[in-house]
Amino acid sequence: MIEIAALPDNGLRVVSFFSGCGGSCLGFKMAGYRVLWASEFIPAAADTYRANHPNTILDTRDIRKVQPKDILKATGLKVGELDCMEGSPPCASFSTAGKREKHWGKAKKYSDTVQRVDDLFFEYIRLLDGLKPKVFVAENVSGLVKGVAKGYFLEILAKLKACGYRVGCKVLDAQWLGVPQARQRTIFIGVREDLGKQPVFPKPLPYRYSLREALPWIVRGKYGPAWKSADAPSPTVSAGMSYNPNTSHQGLELVEARITGGTGAAFEEKGREYDLDQPCPTILGTKPNQFEVDMTRFAIGKEWDKLKPGEASDKYFNLVRPHPDEPCPTICASHGHPGVASVTHPTEKRKLTIAELKRICAFPDDFILTGSYSQQWERLGRAVPPILMLHVARTIHDEILL
Repeated sequence: MIEIAALPDNGLRVVSFFSGCGGSCLGFKMAGYRVLWASEFIPAAADTYRANHPNTILDTRDIRKVQPKDILKATGLKVGELDCMEGSPPCASFSTAGKREKHWGKAKKYSDTVQRVDDLFFEYIRLLDGLKPKVFVAENVSGLVKGVAKGYFLEILAKLKACGYRVGCKVLDAQWLGVPQARQRTIFIGVREDLGKQPVFPKPLPYRYSLREALPWIVRGKYGPAWKSADAPSPTVSAGMSYNPNTSHQGLELVEARITGGTGAAFEEKGREYDLDQPCPTILGTKPNQFEVDMTRFAIGKEWDKLKPGEASDKYFNLVRPHPDEPCPTICASHGHPGVASVTHPTEKRKLTIAELKRICAFPDDFILTGSYSQQWERLGRAVPPILMLHVARTIHDEILL
């Protein structure tokens, strides 16, 4: 995160809507943009956003109450001066993993709130029409362009064009843009008519990253002798760190633990020593500040035993034991409870740790996540992978705005 903050400014300015923990904003920062203003309504997500984007103005009101003049006043810009507007309107109503049209037009549970979410893309369009940025980026699930949701898609596309933009839309798969996760997202890119240019999308890379490359300590079901601790997330993060906004070191507090230095350094917690030259062992949720990842006592744990790496369960929807030499399957936001079927660790009968999820979702190891294990999982599961958005932002800079 320090390295990202030190990157040179490319002179372009962004505002962000439905910003979540700030994954897409981080991608724009990696590309050299300055994120002036962001909007996030969910309190837990807003806490994480503040912890990682302290120099960005954060508006936590319901987006329906935000007016374009509010943003212009906060940023000091005039209509048409903004370089780029980006946002990810909540997409649960269109996801192929959900109930889709059964929830259209209805208020439903969304994260820590109950609200209607299938109309929020039109709030994004309202603000686009008021700000008139040079370029916009809007992200959503691939389900928006599938099945009965196509009607919504066509209406959204027409309204975006009616704001005065040339609009393109593609489904991009994060695994072909530097992310070790198979994650398809619908990306709209619009260019204001007076610029005289067409929307441009990043080209797929000629390679992919596997789960093993993201988590290099995975070695065919056991820890191998060639494993090096310098390539792994710190075990102190998963074993003894909790978020406390009142402490120093960017809000991270070491809980009942200490690090002993020197050769063979170990993490020691209440009489237990963990070798720092091995991955952190499974942490059980027996205390408020610890995260439970062990699946042994749940039904999905028994099912996991029957699966080989790369196989999905026929009995439990979403239970997948990923193959170490392939990109990880999609991480869903609602799968943070240890008893809920989800993508698991490939060689150990447990959920993925937050440190591992950060890597799979293309976040820096030191990105701060707040709240419980399930809340942190949700933040990463909902986020746009920063590396995916880096490629989008860089293409906009090079091909459209430069």
